[in-house]
Amino acid sequence: MQLPLQISFRGVPSSQAIEDDVRAHAARLERFYDRIMRCRVMIESPHRRHHQGKLYHVRIDLTVPGEELVVNREPAEHHAHEDVYVAIRDAFDAARRRLEDRARRQRGAVKVHEPRPLARVRQLFPEQAYGFIETPDGRELYFHRNSVLDDAFDRLEVGNYVEFVEEPGDEGPQASTVRIVSKGAG
Repeated sequence: MQLPLQISFRGVPSSQAIEDDVRAHAARLERFYDRIMRCRVMIESPHRRHHQGKLYHVRIDLTVPGEELVVNREPAEHHAHEDVYVAIRDAFDAARRRLEDRARRQRGAVKVHEPRPLARVRQLFPEQAYGFIETPDGRELYFHRNSVLDDAFDRLEVGNYVEFVEEPGDEGPQASTVRIVSKGAG
């Protein structure tokens, strides 16, 4: 880190043991992302009354090049946060995941799903539970009722636009994972 770690306590007495735990977690973050410029950690116990023990809220503000990442672990969501060390661990785990995601995006390692091709329903044979779609390049692909998502075969009409996945079939290429995109002129 370029700037020293800042640890604040609000409604919680400061403790060397808690500070040491926070420092250890913060040091581990740098293994996942080595360009952290600043890390501020706030540990607090809200003043509201609870039926059970005192719940801890941990907020981590990370400054990285071009972005500020904020991680909050709200006590109302996790009764395990009656233990300050569990609350700290959960907050730093979330911060680690955010930093890992950022590092993946920077490396270009984020999966990008290619858009599925579009086609138009060309023929339907409802009694036999199949039909044909026509691809933009003029090919005709068979599809079966079971290939249509969301039980939408009965809502298909000639002219509907659909997305699909092409796969080999017994008698040549066929469409699977067919999903209605929009109504077309029939």
